[in-house]
Amino acid sequence: MTQLPPRPLKQANNPLHGRTLEYIVTYLSDYYGWAELARRIPVNCFRSDPSVKSSLKFLRKTEWARKKVEELFIEVVKITEG
Repeated sequence: MTQLPPRPLKQANNPLHGRTLEYIVTYLSDYYGWAELARRIPVNCFRSDPSVKSSLKFLRKTEWARKKVEELFIEVVKITEG
């Protein structure tokens, strides 16, 4: 019987590890504000009557937009945490 390699317990180099999409959207909206977030990622959930709840609903269904949000979050974490 072949043994699987052990799973890493921590992902120290992955800023998304342990972060929910709700946390990421809240963090970015607090960091940039909705207007700047909509400028950086031009989607209606950030432009028209934005809220965390409506953003989550859209981002959970739209993979390309979620990926852009995650990439922006990673950029911000690199800037703020060095």
